[in-house]
Amino acid sequence: MSGICGLISSFEDISKDISNDIDMKFIKECDRNTKGDRAWVEIDLENLKNNVEEIKSSIHDNCEFMAVVKANGYGHGSVEISRYLNKINVYNFAVATINEAIELREGGVRGDMLILGYTHPSRFNDLIKYDLIQTIVDYNYAEDLKKFEKIIRVHLKIDTGMHRLGEDFHNLDTINKIFSFKNLKIEAIFSHLYVVDSDNKEDIFCTEEQIKNFFKIAEDIKERFNKNIKLHIQNSYGALNYPNLPCDYVRIGISMYGVKSSLNDNIKSNVRLKPVLSIKARVAVVKGIHNGDSVSYGREFIAKSDMRVATVTIGYADGIPRNISKSNAYVLVNGRKAPIIGRVCMDQLMIDVTNINHIEEGDIVTLIGKDNENYISVEEVAEAAGTITNEFLSRLSKRLQYYYKEN
Repeated sequence: MSGICGLISSFEDISKDISNDIDMKFIKECDRNTKGDRAWVEIDLENLKNNVEEIKSSIHDNCEFMAVVKANGYGHGSVEISRYLNKINVYNFAVATINEAIELREGGVRGDMLILGYTHPSRFNDLIKYDLIQTIVDYNYAEDLKKFEKIIRVHLKIDTGMHRLGEDFHNLDTINKIFSFKNLKIEAIFSHLYVVDSDNKEDIFCTEEQIKNFFKIAEDIKERFNKNIKLHIQNSYGALNYPNLPCDYVRIGISMYGVKSSLNDNIKSNVRLKPVLSIKARVAVVKGIHNGDSVSYGREFIAKSDMRVATVTIGYADGIPRNISKSNAYVLVNGRKAPIIGRVCMDQLMIDVTNINHIEEGDIVTLIGKDNENYISVEEVAEAAGTITNEFLSRLSKRLQYYYKEN
């Protein structure tokens, strides 16, 4: 009962300091019976605040923080994260799709919202209805927006070399023509640095060429139209490796959540980022198996001696990569490392607990996060799965329970 009472008391104390428009579940350090019942995510909002403040401190004073909360806030919960960011005075957001933006608006999130991707013309009325900012992805798309005739807030994307979205920076006449479209309220131009995480000399040259060409276009626009247009080109690694660029926004995605895309990414900044997310589940079953017995589908794991195996209540339908067991990945139980064995199943995975004493049904298993002195990072798990943290986090399932804590 003490754990439950403590949780209720903590919630009441926190509620006094939080506006009524935020509906979250907050957790304190409670006993094993008061956390998630199957598989869950814990979000540390204090660490999120730390990361925002650290990145803000590294850029110039007139540059605004734009939080990238696409893909369900990189698996952290876009609405809850964005509401909290409103609390700490962040009012610029970027998403990938119009539906993501509408979800934020209907969730009570305030501020400017930039849609980084394509929106079909059939949805143009929603841009106005929900006061959204649309990216102009190229000249032909600008023509579509012009035909709509109504005033639309837009940012014009310039392709400086990635060749994904944006009007090519060489097409200066076309770019200038877009500025003549009367119904397009062009509030900013932007681009995307695509190898800014690399310390390879050729990649550094490429990044610096992108930056040079972007600001050349910006200067031409300002001179030709006498227009003080806002600028943004720094993503997470752009802000961490080139913090002093004279931009009006930095678009911060993965680093806001306190992780790098990959373990070996190059970061010049000394900002102290803290991971925001932990993933945990429970032990469902503990059983003994014999030498020669197999575990999970395909008989890929064969016991070489008698051992104890625990089944854990999380699987690839929750976002745990199916191939992770082939890379010596492990979880934490009672502060000890337990290797993942056999194929990860849709709803469960199995671990070797032979060397862990006093393990029983209901015990908490940490897949990402800290348990006593041991810690598993998102970067480690992503590397074990042969991917990057951005992909791993964005694939976390909404069937996971989410708990948000604020100290």
